[in-house]
Amino acid sequence: MSLIAAFYSNKSILITGATGFLGKVLMEKLLRTSPDLRVIYILVRPKAGQSLQQRTLQILNSKLFEKVKEACPDVHEKIVPISADLNQNDFGLSKEDLQELLSCTNIVFHCAATVRFDDSLRHAVQLNVTATQQLMHMAAQMPKLEAFIHISTAFSNCNLEHIDEVIYPCPVEPKKIIASMEWLDDTIIEEITPKLIGDRPNTYTYTKALGEIVIQQEARNLNVAIIRPSIVGATWQEPFPGWVDNINGPSGLIIAAGKGFLRSIRANPKAVADVIPVDTVVNLTLAAGWYTAVHRPKTTLIYHCTSGNLNPCQWVKMGFQVLSTFEKVPFEKAFRRPYADFTTSTFTVQYWNAVSHWAPAIMYDFYLRLTGRKPRMTKLMNRLLRTISMLEYFINRSWEWSTNNTEMLMSELSPEDQKVFNFDVRQLNWLEYTENYVLGVKKYLLKEDMDGIPEARQHLKRLRNIHYLFNTAVFLIIWRLLIARSQIARNIWLFIVSFCYKFLSYFRASSSPKA
Repeated sequence: MSLIAAFYSNKSILITGATGFLGKVLMEKLLRTSPDLRVIYILVRPKAGQSLQQRTLQILNSKLFEKVKEACPDVHEKIVPISADLNQNDFGLSKEDLQELLSCTNIVFHCAATVRFDDSLRHAVQLNVTATQQLMHMAAQMPKLEAFIHISTAFSNCNLEHIDEVIYPCPVEPKKIIASMEWLDDTIIEEITPKLIGDRPNTYTYTKALGEIVIQQEARNLNVAIIRPSIVGATWQEPFPGWVDNINGPSGLIIAAGKGFLRSIRANPKAVADVIPVDTVVNLTLAAGWYTAVHRPKTTLIYHCTSGNLNPCQWVKMGFQVLSTFEKVPFEKAFRRPYADFTTSTFTVQYWNAVSHWAPAIMYDFYLRLTGRKPRMTKLMNRLLRTISMLEYFINRSWEWSTNNTEMLMSELSPEDQKVFNFDVRQLNWLEYTENYVLGVKKYLLKEDMDGIPEARQHLKRLRNIHYLFNTAVFLIIWRLLIARSQIARNIWLFIVSFCYKFLSYFRASSSPKA
């Protein structure tokens, strides 16, 4: 019998960010392993043309929840969507909804956040800091609350090479940052952003660090824990391998490479790809929720959910595994054949950007104009390269995260719980995981049918032939221009022709029968 699964039975659970990637997998695991839980409250932002119930049904009707419906037939009754907007004070909750949340909630999983690297500081502070503060204020008013679990990121302190399981201070107090966002205009905020984030790469990592400080300051007598996952990827095992539904992190890179858009990337060959499967994060999160509620640690424990220290895999190695998988399961309607050049040279990257990215995009847009269609490839390529530039910080560095609390938690689990809520990343086979990841991107993100693989292979063969013909034509044109303009080139050409003629003559003479 799983102690963790039994713990969540008959519990009222609040999940923020339940419509996101991590939130969906968390909700699925809870419903599948603890079908006797009382209710899951999910905060859902109102959307024009769609009711809260329709959005909830859309989530539950996805492939992800197929196994849940077998274990928990009344799954629709277990989920209560509540209209909320984290951009508003008190989340825009009605008095009735707020009262129900305050009086009934036993466990809070705070997963909501903006994960955009290029988000404005104002918006990032609102979602990652102010909303966290407001939720902590709500939690302090919940008499039945047993545990509050905050999902942060392992990169909240990425300006450090070695990161311990502690909350690091920031030069400016979060409360001052929150207050300043209320009266500063956007122009001034944009000007001071680089000074505030300092040696962090973006507003996301900076505001997640501020959010952790808010958790520490507002925790008081609450049972609180913080989960720091690294780069969250597709599912490893549960509910089935390879499920993914967003293009963040590796998923976007896999699509760009598989469709032939991404041909070159600056990557340190020794840099570790600290990718962690989403179901591993969920299992650790649920285990931490159980431990925090049952054992009530005296301090806020931080759990690093990372792979680099225990089971490292370099970006370059993963990249070649992805390219190898494309040969087995190619994507449909690729722009070019999948290929990627990994380099550490900025000059080489700029060269390949010009030759392999912008040049084909410009040529294709020229073709679209000639055929009376709207050009789009150059714009798409610019967006891709801008995204890659934001990711380069993370694919050219490695970090060391201490995992003492994570290992302690694992040792506290029963043998049954270690199976049901497995978060031991040392058991992960990277080759198998990468293949399932690519397959999952094809099936669940791109919605491509596996029956279309033969046609996709034929399409790649046609692209290969076009590539060879184009290169041959370019070579002949350049060589013809050289012959026309250079005496040296003409002499070389005559020498090659003469040599080939003599070789063929000798071969013909030596192979003819002797009298």
